[in-house]
Amino acid sequence: MLDYLIKNATLSTRKDRVDIAIENGRFVEIAPQIDAPANDQFDADGCLVCPPFVDSHFHMDATLSLGLPRYNQSGTLLEGIQIWSELKPELTAEAVKQRALELLTWSIAKGTLCIRTHVDVTDPSLLAVDVLLEVREEMKEWIDLQIVAFPQDGVLRTDGGKELLLRALDKGVDVVGGIPHFERTMAQGSESISWLCSVAESRGLLVDMHCDESDDPLSRHIEHLTYETRRMGLGKRVTASHLTSMHSMDNYYVSKLLPLMAESGIQAISNPLINIHLQGRHDTYPKRRGLTRVPEMLEAGVNVAFGHDCVMDPWYPMGTHDMLEVAHMAAHCLQMMGASQASTLVDMVTSRGAAVMNLEGYGIEVGNQADCVVLQAKSAMDALRLKPVRLLVMRKGKIIASTPPVKATINLNGIQEVNFTI
Repeated sequence: MLDYLIKNATLSTRKDRVDIAIENGRFVEIAPQIDAPANDQFDADGCLVCPPFVDSHFHMDATLSLGLPRYNQSGTLLEGIQIWSELKPELTAEAVKQRALELLTWSIAKGTLCIRTHVDVTDPSLLAVDVLLEVREEMKEWIDLQIVAFPQDGVLRTDGGKELLLRALDKGVDVVGGIPHFERTMAQGSESISWLCSVAESRGLLVDMHCDESDDPLSRHIEHLTYETRRMGLGKRVTASHLTSMHSMDNYYVSKLLPLMAESGIQAISNPLINIHLQGRHDTYPKRRGLTRVPEMLEAGVNVAFGHDCVMDPWYPMGTHDMLEVAHMAAHCLQMMGASQASTLVDMVTSRGAAVMNLEGYGIEVGNQADCVVLQAKSAMDALRLKPVRLLVMRKGKIIASTPPVKATINLNGIQEVNFTI
């Protein structure tokens, strides 16, 4: 007797519909037809079933803090950083935790079950670090939460910045973060990269740096991060986030940079919602989009994932933690609407994000933990176009969220009512 059976599912990896059998919290069989009895089952009727959505770049310590202590009137990155610096002394553990837990209920409803969140470690109290470590433990049955020690004000620029970051790692933070372009000089930015990578190497940790989140084409810290990644043999343990300066870099320089990135094994994260909002603020017209060169990196063999980055905080006043909204924005701003690119975009908020997080046992395959999402959509393009409801969200073979199918009732001049599935 199976625990659960999903019938007539569409998987992006298979041409024909399949049944998915679940037992003891794992996928035990995936086949065109499974006739074994089950305690419960769901007829997907051709709907797309995908692994849980992955947000590989987020800031949970700041989430849902919109308007505290004031709103970002200019909408710029720098005013957001200033507002956050004003809010930090007023943070309480209770408020940070309450906002994080509320956000995670949104995440679960949207099927976003794997999250890498950065936490500011330039606050001497490390209050948010302690809170998110508690949240990680309390939510581990439902969410894979990975925490990055992020020196928001610069690890060298902050008095005692190195010691604070090391203390955060000692507490159990998973990933070494950095922000080299925010250090006082380019040289100090490079110095910070070398030190942070050496810390990760010595501790066997992953690295994820905010790198070149700037419109300045001469902000080239990705070059040094790539160098250190290869020199230390860190490979896929290292991720470069944002990389918006690549949007403005000279094409010849990029033609040299991309093969070096691929050779090192470094991975990359783009944050389309936030970067399309924050970048190009010094431009009149034409205005740069400010997103990194995602199609070019993919073509060069560099793995790229998408992050949501922010939800209702000093930098971004919108968001529901729906990763399909992120991919939808990317499809437009990166001009990735080719027929074959839809699946790639979905991969960037699922499997490619899981690769960035170095997750094991991820994906709808026999033997893996039975985590999946059933979408009210028939294909990857439908998923991007409709950003549909999540009919089911499963974790370890159990339904942890569900939404009824969305329908519109249309009255045509009183002639008849038509149910139209959105």
